[in-house]
Amino acid sequence: MRPDIKICGLKTPEAVDRAADRGASHIGFIFFEKSPRNIEPDIAGILADRVRGRVKSVAVTVDADNDDLDEIIALMRPDILQFHGHESPERLLTVKAVTGLPIIKAFSIRDADDLRRIEPYIGIADRFLFDAKPPVGSDLPGGNGVTFDWRLLRSLDDSVDYMLSGGLNKANIAEALRETGARAIDVSSGVESAPGVKDLQMMDEFFAAVAEASRAQPVSGSVK
Repeated sequence: MRPDIKICGLKTPEAVDRAADRGASHIGFIFFEKSPRNIEPDIAGILADRVRGRVKSVAVTVDADNDDLDEIIALMRPDILQFHGHESPERLLTVKAVTGLPIIKAFSIRDADDLRRIEPYIGIADRFLFDAKPPVGSDLPGGNGVTFDWRLLRSLDDSVDYMLSGGLNKANIAEALRETGARAIDVSSGVESAPGVKDLQMMDEFFAAVAEASRAQPVSGSVK
């Protein structure tokens, strides 16, 4: 069984179309000014409309305030909100109550203690995303092209629904799926020719690598 595949940090019609055509389950748009993948909400809405109903669109934010979230939701109309900052469980509960949208909460992982930080969010976040901690000096909470020790995820209860992220690419995705059995994966820099520039051939190669890895190592379980 092939995992859910989220292509994140999209900025062009060509990349959005290719992600949908190759069978992506999710596409992500990043609203964070420091990121080379930053996009304006109205442009994200136009791009999301191209594949609306075929692929779930995800609005990725970092400690966004209410005004910013209101604008993103109004202009993009995302299916899912992803929070990649220091948002508290209480903050996410409030956002869910107000918006009615499902939530992905991202965590940066380096060691077992980092995984334990998800506990207060269980039952609040609809899905987690596990990324690698950024390198020293990076201003980006994600999209840095680095991995973490996937073996750490073996300690998770099988009921914890998560997306695996952090440095995934065509060369390591088979090992990542084999080590984790992840039911969902997220890729951004791994399909880019330069920061923020999605490469259609690299996207094709990544999808092909996932398909081959999935045939060799079936992914168990189901996802939301």
